[in-house]
Amino acid sequence: MEEVREGPELGCGMEEPASPQKPASPPPPPSPPSPAAPETPRLPAPESPTEAHARQLLLQEWAPPRGSLELPPRLTWKLLFLRRPLYRNLLRSPNPEGINIYEPAPPTRPTQQPLEALGNFHGWHIRTEKLQQNLSWTVKQQCVDLLAEGLWEELLDDEQPRITVMDWFEDSRLDACVYELHVWLLAADRSTVIAQHHVAPRTSGRGPPGHWIQVSHVFRQYGPGVRFVHFLHKTKNRMERGGLRRTRVTDSSVSVQFRE
Repeated sequence: MEEVREGPELGCGMEEPASPQKPASPPPPPSPPSPAAPETPRLPAPESPTEAHARQLLLQEWAPPRGSLELPPRLTWKLLFLRRPLYRNLLRSPNPEGINIYEPAPPTRPTQQPLEALGNFHGWHIRTEKLQQNLSWTVKQQCVDLLAEGLWEELLDDEQPRITVMDWFEDSRLDACVYELHVWLLAADRSTVIAQHHVAPRTSGRGPPGHWIQVSHVFRQYGPGVRFVHFLHKTKNRMERGGLRRTRVTDSSVSVQFRE
């Protein structure tokens, strides 16, 4: 099946994306769950790298701008080797419905089942916003605790690695705008906003419906104090005979890295 992608930046190379109303602050979801893993840290197996070897491997993999990183006394390179906090997706259940973006979105039928029954949505806080004309938004959000995921204050404040958010939504043709993305970088109190990004891309209406559209944004030079990333996306639904027809979304991601 031919890979179907739209441009790598917001708006997908089509019509200029509309700017949704910017919420004054992120909605308060429940406290983020404890980090899922890499499981409970275990004592290094005999074949695990030494502290010096773990440092060498991670510096080669991460490629920090100055070629090296200073760790606070509470951290070791062995622990970071297990946690791998950089260059991995920090969202839970990023593809809850198991949909493949390299193929057109599978056919969908109106359903009366709740969204949670259609896949593994562990980690997502889900709600519905009613609109007019049988339309509604499905709102899914997560709040990522960067320190709990293995990052550390000095890295975030001094190095300010890039924070990348990415998502793929279905061109469902249910409305002119079927998707919104809202992301906040938050301080330790989880309410002070240090940086934010909001977008509501509109599709061109050309080509077959159901292809995937990529949305992405990179936070750079956002300043010190970032401790949480609040990720929220909205997808449009339409009530039809037989139930709700939804816009699908998949491969959501939040990652931290030195290079793109």
